Amino acid sequence: MEQLTALPQRLLDGAAALLAAHPMAGEWYTAFVRFLFPVLAVLILFRAVRSLLRIPHTPEIWGQLSLPNGAPILLTHWENIIGRGRTADVYLNYPSISRQHAALCRGEDENWIIYDLGSKGGTLVNGEKVEYSAPVKLGDTITLGGVPLFFLPQTVSEREKLEEKRRAERPAAIWPSFLWLTVFQVLACLQLLVAAGEAVSVAVPLAFLGLTAVMWLYFAILRCTRCVGFEMETIAFFLSTLCLAVTASSAPASLFKQFMAVLLGLILFLVLGLFLRDLGRVQKNRWLMAAMAIGLLGVTLVIGQSKYGAVNWISIGPLSFQPSEIAKICYIFAGSATLERLFHRRNLSLFILLTGVCIGCLGLMSDFGTAAIFFVTFLVIAYLRSGDFATLSLICGAAVFGAGIIVKFKPYILSRFASWGHAWEAASTTGYQQTRTMSAAASGGLLGMGAGNGWLHRVPAADTDLVFGMLCEEWGLLIAVLAVGAIMTLAFFTVRACRVGRSSFYTIAACAAGSLLVFQTCLNVFGSVDLLPLTGVTFPFVSNGGSAMMSAWGLLAFLKATDTRENASFAIRRGPQRRLTEEARRRTEPVKDPFGTEKEAENEED
Repeated sequence: MEQLTALPQRLLDGAAALLAAHPMAGEWYTAFVRFLFPVLAVLILFRAVRSLLRIPHTPEIWGQLSLPNGAPILLTHWENIIGRGRTADVYLNYPSISRQHAALCRGEDENWIIYDLGSKGGTLVNGEKVEYSAPVKLGDTITLGGVPLFFLPQTVSEREKLEEKRRAERPAAIWPSFLWLTVFQVLACLQLLVAAGEAVSVAVPLAFLGLTAVMWLYFAILRCTRCVGFEMETIAFFLSTLCLAVTASSAPASLFKQFMAVLLGLILFLVLGLFLRDLGRVQKNRWLMAAMAIGLLGVTLVIGQSKYGAVNWISIGPLSFQPSEIAKICYIFAGSATLERLFHRRNLSLFILLTGVCIGCLGLMSDFGTAAIFFVTFLVIAYLRSGDFATLSLICGAAVFGAGIIVKFKPYILSRFASWGHAWEAASTTGYQQTRTMSAAASGGLLGMGAGNGWLHRVPAADTDLVFGMLCEEWGLLIAVLAVGAIMTLAFFTVRACRVGRSSFYTIAACAAGSLLVFQTCLNVFGSVDLLPLTGVTFPFVSNGGSAMMSAWGLLAFLKATDTRENASFAIRRGPQRRLTEEARRRTEPVKDPFGTEKEAENEED
């Protein structure tokens, strides 16, 4: 290893000596790139953000129900709630139908099952009453509260039009963004070398070169598998580049460790995305994930070490990690993978128990920032599963009551919030970090002082809890706002994509992960500038920390799984492309339904 770094180190020493002899060259370079970096950041993010926000998502059609008057109702999800309620997936305004009457679900094996949700009017399939569930085949008659519906496939012409429309929604080519990001990484590396001067380290160019190589290798491999749509990865790689820059400025010795965290996070992103392909496998492992979430927090509570007042770190030799970051992924996985309980919308007891145990462990560890993140994530999942504001209001009231009890027995907790909103009045004590962060952010202005030229990194937790201040100081307010906007873009995309999501698991998990990323970003940003209490949480993808980086990439896999654009998500199993040949058309026969309308039924293999 020493032989590999000896020659690059000698070259860097020579470059440092050259800069020392001509100091104006470094100053001119810094002045130039300060104006160039925001332009490059806009070029990097523009195509990705525009593609995520503007491309319409045409829903996938898995079947249709024919009303007594012959009007079709398309089934665009794998789990469809049928009822008179306005929130039902299939809205039927008949007085004999309950608000949530039945659920029509498609399995991985393409077989359909209908569940009666305790309706008053009852559910029948071909005249036989459904006690709890019954299989449904194409051509069957489903009767809900006396209203007959004919279950039909999509017609050949409808499928052909839909496929043409979906192919027209091809994501924009992202390689230009990768190219601009490469330029950004090279210039950032040079800027950090210039700022370091004689203290230059070979770890800086090696880390940035490694990130560039990993980025392009990932792009090349997935393009060989016909994958498209790398907008989310572009955002993640851009934020990870800022993370390496922050780490190089504040803790150069940790730069290699942080690069390895990015690499491991990318591997976790791929593995989790491929694992999410099989919903049956997801269901089988939900209890394992719940046990892992509790186990990670429980082990930390027993053998964890205190850092910044919270017992949330485990050290093994020279390595240390934060299990609560990985527990976030397990918690969302376990809370979302409960499809068989989804129809019993008020039955949240087990999920509430899991949440209570996790938040209780975090409270005992005094990690109240992460506890707040878990609670907000719980509210998102619980609302998507139940839609019951009354129950959630009671839960929120109980949470406030529980927080009051904790403060009663641990009054020292209030001291952490004593300076909230009054940081300048306690600038030398409890408001020390916030006041320094705001001063550094103000000194950076719109363009920043240049990567590596700041002073905030000397303040404790500057590259983790206060990293927004470092971004503003060294990179400028423009790039700091773009970093926050990139996280918000992921959340907006999730909201749009979930409207046409295949399964409720993908929808719930993505909304929970997106909400977690946004809420965590808000706590970090607003806490560092004294708009919220400083809770000690990280900025996703940007803060220095291996566990936090891996967690952010893992959460991104849930968002990627909601992307239903053709070949845009490796988390969606791709079958053979359907080709409507003349032979397939000859296998299509008209089927006459009981209501006197003719429909085409396909007998082709999917």
